Parts: sequence; C-alpha cells; structure tokens
Amino acid sequence: MNISPIYLAIVGTILFACSQGSATTSSSSNAPAKAEQIQIPQTPRAATPQLEVFRYELADLAEKLIPTIVSIQTEATVKINDFGGFFGDDFFDKFFNFGPPRQQQKPRERKQQGLGSGVIVSSSGQILTNNHVVANADQITITLSDKREFKAKVLGTDSLTDIALIQIEGDVKDLPVADLGNSDALRVGEWVIAIGNPHGLSQTVTKGIVSAKGVHGRGITSYENFIQTDAAINPGNSGGGLFNLSGELIGINTAILSRSGGFQGIGFAIPVNLASNIMSDLLTEGKVSRGWLGVSIQDLNPSIAKALNLKPAKGALINEVFENSPAEKGGIKTGDIVRSINGKAIEDANDLRNTVATLRPGGTADFEILRNGKALKLKINIALRDENNLAGTMPGSKDEKESGKNEWGVQAAELTQAQKKEAGLAENSAGVIVVSVAEKSAAEKAGIRRGDIILIANNKAMASLKDFNSAFGENTKTMLLLVRRAGSQFYTVLEK
Repeated sequence: MNISPIYLAIVGTILFACSQGSATTSSSSNAPAKAEQIQIPQTPRAATPQLEVFRYELADLAEKLIPTIVSIQTEATVKINDFGGFFGDDFFDKFFNFGPPRQQQKPRERKQQGLGSGVIVSSSGQILTNNHVVANADQITITLSDKREFKAKVLGTDSLTDIALIQIEGDVKDLPVADLGNSDALRVGEWVIAIGNPHGLSQTVTKGIVSAKGVHGRGITSYENFIQTDAAINPGNSGGGLFNLSGELIGINTAILSRSGGFQGIGFAIPVNLASNIMSDLLTEGKVSRGWLGVSIQDLNPSIAKALNLKPAKGALINEVFENSPAEKGGIKTGDIVRSINGKAIEDANDLRNTVATLRPGGTADFEILRNGKALKLKINIALRDENNLAGTMPGSKDEKESGKNEWGVQAAELTQAQKKEAGLAENSAGVIVVSVAEKSAAEKAGIRRGDIILIANNKAMASLKDFNSAFGENTKTMLLLVRRAGSQFYTVLEK
C-alpha cells in the first residue's frame, strides 16, 4: 500500500512529541530541579527529521502543481446607456429632456475586463476552466506561471455545468499538465489544496479539507454535484484547480458561499470526473450529449421511506414515467425506486439525474430497481436529452360527483375528459381531482391543494370516486399518495 510521506511525517511527529513529553515528565519526578539550576538554552534546538519532512512536503507539492495553473484575463464588449448618472436614466429623461427618449437612443459600448484561472490538461495548451470565466469574451489572454502570455480561443462550453475548454494559440509545446484524479474516491475530511489567482494575485495556494460531497440545490448550475471545501477560494479562483495530496486534480474551483463576496469558509468545486466527461464531449463533438431516461423523480424523505418500509432510505423514487420514453419502453413504472445504474449506487434523485446525464445516448444501461419491495434488474436504452421539455398546466376543478367528507380532510371529484386533457393525462388515466382541503387536516399538513389530481392512494389507482372513498375510508395511520400538479407528479404521505 502506498502511503503519502505527509501522512508518515504527521504520524512520526506525533509519536516523537509524545515520547519527548513522557521523558520530560519522568525526569522531573525523579529529581526536582532548584530554580537556580534551571538553564535556558541559548540556541534553538534543531528540528526533528520527521518535522523537516512535513515542513517541506506541501511546499514541494505546490511547487510541482503551480505551473499547471494559468491566469485568465478576458475582455468583453458590453452596452450601457449614456445617462447612467447618479440618479438614473428616468431622472434625466423627466427633468432635463436631453435629446430623444432613452429607449430611442443607441446604447454606448464599453470594454469590460475579467479575471479567472484555468488548469492545463494537455501539453499542447488545452485548458479547463469555468464557462462564466470566458463567456461572451471578445479576447482571452493566458498568463503562464513563467510569465509568458498567449492569446486563447474557446473550443467549447457547457453552461449547464459551468465548464469551458479553451486552447492556447501560438507556438507552445511540452507544457506541464495536471494529472486527473478520481473525484468519486474523494473522502470527506481529506486534505486538499486550491491553486488559482484570487483578486488577481497570481499562483496563490490555499489548503483545507473536503467538508462535504455531492452538494446540490444551490442554484449555481443546472447539474450540481459539488465538492465542498474550506480551502480559501475567492473571486478570481474560478476555473482553478483543487488537488489532493497525491498531486491529482480532483476538482475545478467554481463558486463560494458568502454574504460579503469574500471567503467565509465554504467553497465549491466541480468534480473532475464530471469535468473530464464534459471535456471529452467538447473535444469529440463540439457539444455535450446527455443521456435521457424520461422520468420524473424525487427523493425518498423519511415519511415516504417509512410508508414504503424502506431501510435505508437510499435511491430515487420514480413519480412519473413519460409516454414513449426509454424508461417506459424498458419497463420502469411509477413507484419504482432506482437503487443502482451500471453497478453504481444511487443515493438520491440528484444522483440519479447526474448519473443518467453522463450516460452515452444510444447505448444501454443496467438498472437495479425496487418494485413493491422486490428487486428487479432492467436494461434500458438511453436516449439523447432534450432540454426543452414542456410542462403541463394546473387543471381546473369541476364540482361534479364530489366525495363525502373523511378524516383525512380531503374531498375529491371525478375527472372530466377536458380536465384530463388539460393535465396532460391520457383519456383512460385513473385519477380524482381535489375540490377542497380542510384546515389543519392531515391533507393540508401534507401540502395537498385544491386542483391537485390524486392518481394513486396506498398503491391503488384512483379510477373512480368509489376507489377514492374506499382507500380514504381504510383504518390506517398513513396514506401514501401519488399526486399530479402543474404537469409534474410527486409522492407525499398523509399522517393522522
């Protein structure tokens, strides 16, 4: 097993410190010294061999990695109105009447400069960075660690993951290249170093640990699976490298969580496994091709997991299967729980979405699912994702053939064909529409609203009000519902 010298140095230093402390205590107890006999050494004691190794290990690593990081300066043309002023355009339009109305004036153009970082990934000058670093740039200038400057061009970008690949122009060869690591193997608590150009301060190195993995829901990109770190990341670090102590690139620094705009202990990096997949697509196709399954999904929250008797609550719950989609053709059904794809465990809905997106369109994938507590294996043909999927609209309600009251606090009516069409449901689809929800009821606490369509209740399709009354009249403490709202479907649990 290969063990980093840093870890050996840390262990050796701790053991040495413990042995020194033990020896001093023992000596003092055997022969207490008088005050006048205590001698203060005049020269500092030489550092231990273990401390010397640790002292320079990070410095040696940084020295090796710094040449793989570049500074990126961009220049873009932006349009502004002539009367920005202290009070804004409306003030001048109203009180000074300078010339034609503002909307008739031609906006003035000015140059806007930006700073960022990048990581060299090929000896011929290909550089990974963030899309937001180079987006809309008219001119890109690269500065290497040895102060040489080159122009660069964009080879391809992907705004949905905030990844861009650029190419140095000019006579460059044998550039130092970052070794790509395996971000899936990264562990929370592992030491990392970040290298970039924060605030224009070239080749800045900071250290920290991985404080979390799989971070999503931050609204930074469409596909989020961030590495979270407390290594200091500031404006200008974007596009720079996050490295492990083996010197492998494991992330592209992207964003910070901050109220002040500066470093506050939380930074985010795009995992290198995702970035390298994007880079490969940009090089071979000039664009990113993502896999598509054709389902709507959600997380297994504790209430749903309890209702389904699932332990542990891992996997992604399928709450809708789109018509004629790869999922429908492959046998996936509403209510299935995806546990793994191609042997990779699926933790939650975000994990499923990101994993499917990395699958090659036109290929097949092996899915392991749970259906009614039984494990099944399915082989699914993966299609090309269309990002412009249309959402349905909220159906109206028509108080015809309403149900009576029940202890769950929800009343429903049978769906008309017009309502089914408006909701995007087939003519033979089962479902009842919610016409009222009692205040402080189990239904209200679960978030059920007027206009929701209940498709399934406790694994029973709601084909009619008779089915609804039967299901909601059962003597049970929980009710697992599949609900359709605004063109989307989700599971929720009613609890007495």
